[in-house]
Amino acid sequence: MREPSADKEPFGLMAEFRAPEQLVDAVRRSREAGYRSLDAYSPYPLEEMRQALGMTGNVVPWLCLTGGVLGAAAGYGLQLYTNDAYPIAIGGRPLFAWQPFMLITFELMVLFAVGFAIAGMLVLNHLPRLHHPVFGVTDFHRASADRFFLAIFCNDPRFEIAETAAFLQSLEPLRVEAIQSTEEPE
Repeated sequence: MREPSADKEPFGLMAEFRAPEQLVDAVRRSREAGYRSLDAYSPYPLEEMRQALGMTGNVVPWLCLTGGVLGAAAGYGLQLYTNDAYPIAIGGRPLFAWQPFMLITFELMVLFAVGFAIAGMLVLNHLPRLHHPVFGVTDFHRASADRFFLAIFCNDPRFEIAETAAFLQSLEPLRVEAIQSTEEPE
């Protein structure tokens, strides 16, 4: 295991695995051991990883629905206001006919729904983040090719560097490495 440098506070510990089954098993065992601040990295989505990490619910669809409702209300309301404030009677058309309002209502509903979904995804994923401390781990670039990584972060209440390192070693990874913090110590 590569030890953290003395001048920087460790960000956490990372274990490298060769197979996806090992990673899923390691995540399950870590959760059973009481670790909650952890993350897994793999070159492709693993179906059982979401459950293994204890991820429940998804906020993005609700943000999308909220955006859609607000967008539809804004589009319809804007047209109602405009027709009331600046009435133009053309061809016997009523001022508040709902049928011609649907096109703009639909377009703003879609625009707001997509905007809320994208903004929510960015905020929930803490993006944009141009650099993350895990990028400094040896061979972490292989997480997009053929390796599987489990990180336990130091903000976990159960995190104790020696104890956590021993626990990760018990999972039989290829190696365990300290993740160096990118922030300067205070």
